[in-house]
Amino acid sequence: MIFETERLELRPTSEKDAEFIYKLFNTPDWIEYIGDRNIHSITEARNYIKAKMMPQFQRLGFGNYTVIRKSDGAKIGSCGLYDREGLTNIDIGFAFLSEYGKQGYAYEAAFKLKDMAFQQFNLDKLIAITRKENLSSQKLLKKLGLYQTDTIILPGETVELALYSINKSSS
Repeated sequence: MIFETERLELRPTSEKDAEFIYKLFNTPDWIEYIGDRNIHSITEARNYIKAKMMPQFQRLGFGNYTVIRKSDGAKIGSCGLYDREGLTNIDIGFAFLSEYGKQGYAYEAAFKLKDMAFQQFNLDKLIAITRKENLSSQKLLKKLGLYQTDTIILPGETVELALYSINKSSS
């Protein structure tokens, strides 16, 4: 299912996005704030999409979306609703190429997915995780109406993350 906003199209990430995913996953911001996924080729990106992204779409009907700017068709970022190990609720997340930052695209895409999570997918609660030093992500989460409720360390990780949440009733 494809979602649209005024300026953006959010399309389920597929194998044809492998080159973009390879580029996004290897940006300095992705590696610093999200973590190195060891994607070192377009082939590895394609395999990651097939193994990690597409199965969740098949299981839940939502997952990772490639964000495309309507004006020129540029793939500018990624936004999604994730069923992550170690989390009890669906996690909303986003990442954009740096050249598309500070233009409201992340808010526009994430706001649309938050709305769809509650209206289309009938979720009662959304959470988000972010590194404590990722202030721009925290600012966006607050703008979306999420508030910090706790901290968490994901299974197999050592970094303590800030945990944000929002309930459907308070959105």
